[in-house]
Amino acid sequence: MNPPDHRQAYELLKRGDVDGALRFTAALTALPAPTAGAYAARAAVLKAAGRPQEALKVNREAVRRYPASAATWHNLASTLGDLGLYEEAEVTARRAMGLGLGAAETRLVLARALQQQHRFDEAEAAFREALAIRSDYQDAHTELAQLIWMRTRDRTAALAMLEGGVAAHPAHAGLRYALAVARQFTGDPAGARAVVEGGLHGAAYDPLLLGLAIDLCCVTDDPAGALRWASLVTGQDPSSHAARAQALLAAGRGEAAAREAAGAVSKAPNDQYAIALLATAWRLIGDARYREAYDYDGLVAAYDIVDPDTADGAAELEALREALRRLHRFKTHPFSQSVREGSQAMLQLDGRHEPPIERLLQRLRETVTRRIREGAGRSGLFWGRNTGAAEMSGAWSIRLGASGHHADHIHPRGWISSAFYVSVPEESQDAATMAGWIKFGEPGVRTQPKLGAEHFVQPRPGRLVLFPSYMWHGTVPYTSEAERMTVAFDAMPVLG
Repeated sequence: MNPPDHRQAYELLKRGDVDGALRFTAALTALPAPTAGAYAARAAVLKAAGRPQEALKVNREAVRRYPASAATWHNLASTLGDLGLYEEAEVTARRAMGLGLGAAETRLVLARALQQQHRFDEAEAAFREALAIRSDYQDAHTELAQLIWMRTRDRTAALAMLEGGVAAHPAHAGLRYALAVARQFTGDPAGARAVVEGGLHGAAYDPLLLGLAIDLCCVTDDPAGALRWASLVTGQDPSSHAARAQALLAAGRGEAAAREAAGAVSKAPNDQYAIALLATAWRLIGDARYREAYDYDGLVAAYDIVDPDTADGAAELEALREALRRLHRFKTHPFSQSVREGSQAMLQLDGRHEPPIERLLQRLRETVTRRIREGAGRSGLFWGRNTGAAEMSGAWSIRLGASGHHADHIHPRGWISSAFYVSVPEESQDAATMAGWIKFGEPGVRTQPKLGAEHFVQPRPGRLVLFPSYMWHGTVPYTSEAERMTVAFDAMPVLG
């Protein structure tokens, strides 16, 4: 008897049935001789479930069993890149290409690995190679535009190829989405909205474009427009529920927004954005469950893990500053992130950073373990996921200058999120203005009435703040030229 078709796993994912896909692929890979496709499906499902380290083990087993399969090497390279293991991702992507894989996707994995190693010219070339293979490749267009923007702050140069891609493929919803996001994050939300709506009128209503249209209507202060577009969202998947909830929040219809957000959470219980929307709706309507989800005293914790007032602590922080500054190579912020007027540098998790960074990462891991122990036996939206252990799923550093800040946001793929303060501007000592302070509770989506921040934590060099990934947070802008530099990470529960 032939084994079940591994492609059923992707159908289950498409329907939002992650648990079903996990069970299905676990059975597939437990067979005496799993196929390469079964391994690929299992790894994809594990990543969709937020279990990338387990996916990596599956990918490694796949290349051990099928060393001549270029696709298995590509899949391994992709997961290595997801986990910040960029040097190995580069080598592995080149191995896939050496085995004859000419896919644009492999060039994209290679380009990402090169970019994270600060080999920007080579990364640009690899992005362009991907686009030469597939001129409508949305991800390659987006990331090439973003790389040029971050390196130059020149929006015309950054968007040139993407504008050309939309002109050549005007009906391609993905390219329109990419161009709209690029316009929005280079300072042109009205232009972004025009791109999106130009792709929706008289055409099939692409769900991603509809969702972005709703968001841009909210950004451009048009809640009525958001509701009009939301009325066309017909799906019952988590993202459809979330899109409708966002529009309803902007219109001040809290009860209806709560129903839609609850629908999203019921289908994807660990979706941090859906939880954030539901909590926001609860706050809007005065539901007591909001105070349980946003229990600042119980869920936001600050730990002073390096003492800047001691000689050793001051020296440790200064060495850390110098090491991190060498990683900050960009002039401005990336697309679709919270940072404004600052740069972002991704951190690798393979132990290859300079010693000051590695020492910090070890301190951060130890503090997460401490936090998890403090939550043992507790329940709720956040603590209910506590398995007794967690591991970092991504880490990065942010460097802000004058007028730099973080827009209010959540971390959609995390469980525990964080901010560790390396450098703090002098004006952050002013408790009256709270310039540069981290703030919690102000939604990153439009609400009627507007909801403000409820909780603030003062930054201090050496201080680590931990909080639920679904909790809205941002920073109070500051005006001095002084550097504000942080390290942040997301951590996910270790399962099984």
